[in-house]
Amino acid sequence: MALIFFFLFLFFASHLLSSISGQSSSMESVPDLQNTMYTDVDGYPCVRLLNLSGTIGCSNPGRDKVVAPIVRFENVDDVLELSTILVSLDDFPTLFTRLSADPSFARKVGGVLIESVTDSQKKLNGFSPDQKFPQAEFAPYHNISYEWNPIGSGIMWKSYSFPVFLLTESGTNTLKKFVLKSENKKKAYTSNVAEFDLVMQTMKSGTHDSESCLKEGTCLPLGGYSVWSSLPPINISSSKPPKPIILTVASMDSSSFFRDISLGADSPISGLIALLAAADALSRLDGLGELSKQLVFVVFTGEAWGYLGSRRFLVELDEHSDAVHGLNHSLIEKVLEIGSVGKGLSQGQGQGAKNFFAHAEGDSSATDQIMVALKHAQESLLSEDIRITSASASNPGIPPSSLMTFLNKNPGISGVVLEDFDSSFVNKFYHSYLDDLSNVNSSAVVAAASLVARTLYILASETNDVQNSTLAAINVNVTLVEQLMDCLLDCDPGLSCELVKKYISPASTCASNYVGVILDEPSSTPYLGYINDVPRFIWNFLADITSIPKENNSSSCQKGCNGRDEVCIKAETDGKGVCALSTTRYVPAYSTRLKFDSGVWSVLPPNSSDKMGVVDPVWTESNWNTIGIRVYTVQIAAYDRVVLFGGIALTILAYLAITVTRTFVAKATKRD
Repeated sequence: MALIFFFLFLFFASHLLSSISGQSSSMESVPDLQNTMYTDVDGYPCVRLLNLSGTIGCSNPGRDKVVAPIVRFENVDDVLELSTILVSLDDFPTLFTRLSADPSFARKVGGVLIESVTDSQKKLNGFSPDQKFPQAEFAPYHNISYEWNPIGSGIMWKSYSFPVFLLTESGTNTLKKFVLKSENKKKAYTSNVAEFDLVMQTMKSGTHDSESCLKEGTCLPLGGYSVWSSLPPINISSSKPPKPIILTVASMDSSSFFRDISLGADSPISGLIALLAAADALSRLDGLGELSKQLVFVVFTGEAWGYLGSRRFLVELDEHSDAVHGLNHSLIEKVLEIGSVGKGLSQGQGQGAKNFFAHAEGDSSATDQIMVALKHAQESLLSEDIRITSASASNPGIPPSSLMTFLNKNPGISGVVLEDFDSSFVNKFYHSYLDDLSNVNSSAVVAAASLVARTLYILASETNDVQNSTLAAINVNVTLVEQLMDCLLDCDPGLSCELVKKYISPASTCASNYVGVILDEPSSTPYLGYINDVPRFIWNFLADITSIPKENNSSSCQKGCNGRDEVCIKAETDGKGVCALSTTRYVPAYSTRLKFDSGVWSVLPPNSSDKMGVVDPVWTESNWNTIGIRVYTVQIAAYDRVVLFGGIALTILAYLAITVTRTFVAKATKRD
């Protein structure tokens, strides 16, 4: 008996030694061991956002990481324990529809991983996580049950007490390799698990709304910086009376279910690119200073989260702040907003036709003037087959747009929104990560920019007899449009493109177009390190093309620029920059219900005179320490219990064997 146990001991000891010696050459440190055990997976997180009434988005349910076995969506009906659901893109909408309708099923979900695939749009008829009427509470009319976005599911506005990640293409491949490798070595007593690190500080501290988390310092307000620029620059010191303003508006931010992949190619970046291209086309004309009206271009941020940019812009105008020095609210005569224009080609009645729709609120002579100017611009572009049509009279009003802010402030203001749809969005991926470069057409954006540039010239001329020969000189740079699309809507080259690097040193390659959070005290001269790449590029680009050439073009910013009439452009690229005569400014964009004082944000009570402020959700984003996913293989609990009880049994048997052996030896010794 003793010999049997002795040989068993030798067997296990030799097996352990050979195992250790076999791995010693590949593992020389603790990190080596961790790399062998764990596989990191890249993905885009759905994060937790808060408002005055609660939360939306995703987070670990408590203060700890979530670890749950990986189960494919088609096998979820057999799940009895908390599990990680691995779902294909095709089934992603189906999964979240079921989660909303089946609370008992939702309680079994520990986390969700969504596989990324190429040509995603072809696999879905459409997917929009936004509402059917996005931001309906801000509409300047009563019919807020209208469906501008019929395909909208609203899932991004709900709260989920589990982490959700959209895997990158490399992350999807990494996970597939891990699962395949594990299946090849599959043992009955092991399980593949995902470990989610998506612990939000608002969950740790128990702050469940914007007001409480701002007090505790566990969140920051959504916001950033809008940009405006005048063409030509406004001579602030001039004794002449200021000109009426033609305001051209676009938005630079989008949103999606996943924070870091909010490209918004059609909605709204196609409109932004059209604005930049139109401004560039007009900037090459002579005699702009002789026009009857002043052209001003504004690019707002935060519009996807309660029209933060446009609302704050109007407040800054009311307060006559430095951020809008040179502008006056009473001088704004007309507003032309460029919305989603990247799919104008899809509705063409003929081969290559580009159709756009003009959405106007109410009837006024000024609005009619915009429509007449649009028609005149269209006629001058007959060879381009561009068609502009008034939106259907059956629509309840203008679609979701920054113009809503201006109308809520002043119902009498004249404005038109240029879109690629009539009664409902043609963008089937509105506010979805699938609204990417493949969802827009560059020729449609060029057509919209051409239409806008010529319309603005007609409006600023204040004459009905602008000759087509004059308008023919206003031509959009097609190459510029294509460059902007590659820079702002793709990761190759993305923000590392030559056009962007001409003006700034980007912090990242891929543009997110998510508004982000405002990190410090709002200012008209903010610290550039707190401003995202895209608004910094837009500021430099507009400041450059709208500037008046100086006699000494080599004037560097190192010697300082003269007064507020000059700005420093391209300073990031060489550390020196160039002074330019340009009226281009940053404008803070954050909720009008927030106040920053002594380093702390606080929520102001609603003001009945601010209609949009009364319904403002006041969005904030939860802080966090780290975000990540890793996968690894573990032994199932039942096997651990077998090992435990087996070890106990072996110990007892060993003890009995030792006792028997000692007794046997003792008796043998006595006989001797």
